[in-house]
Amino acid sequence: MRFSVVHDPVPPAAARAARPSPGTPPPGTPSPATPARPPALAACGLAACALALAACGSVTAPGGTAGTPSSPARTSAATAAPSGGTTAACAPSQLVVGMTHTGALGGQAGGYLRFTNDGAAACQMNGWPAVVAMTASGQATTLKHAQSTMYGAWQAPAPLPVVRLAPGGSAYAVVVADDQPAGNGACPAPYVRLRVGPPGRPAGQVVSAWLPGAGSYLPACTSATGAPTGEVSAITPLAGLPH
Repeated sequence: MRFSVVHDPVPPAAARAARPSPGTPPPGTPSPATPARPPALAACGLAACALALAACGSVTAPGGTAGTPSSPARTSAATAAPSGGTTAACAPSQLVVGMTHTGALGGQAGGYLRFTNDGAAACQMNGWPAVVAMTASGQATTLKHAQSTMYGAWQAPAPLPVVRLAPGGSAYAVVVADDQPAGNGACPAPYVRLRVGPPGRPAGQVVSAWLPGAGSYLPACTSATGAPTGEVSAITPLAGLPH
């Protein structure tokens, strides 16, 4: 990533030779000292670097199609719904789903599923989304409802938040799986696609399970008992997750 510092242009008046004006003291008359102009600050580069932390969702999956680009999150359009509100639940037809903030941490690999309201009216989400992970051979695994995740440092609050999405607003859910085999074995073939649906609806929309931040697909590693380790958090605003 390249950064450039734009300097203030030299004021036109300073580029021209000074010309006497009415009331100018004759030559040789002492004049008050002009305070030195402070140098322009250039400390914005470090702040700009911090904004690049989560820009990893636009890498094309090997042998597949490009995942949904990771764009700046519009957190101001997603808020906690007031109690007693009449906002309808988000329908699958008004949601665009993609994967962002991907990576690996603490023995888990995963990312954030982003649900963006693409409709003209506000809607709300609450609870666990439906997520079915699929391998290249078509084997399907329904992800468990997580109570906490190492990746994303998410822990289920009580009660679960009701997230209201204005048009263009987004809500999130963490999708993770263990990325190391249990014992001395090897992990099965990874998941390459995810079928996703909002809470209470079937998993219908298909997104890539490629994790650019981890450089791999979502792992299909199992526990010591042979159970799948893939799981998904409940819906949460981005403010509730590291980003």
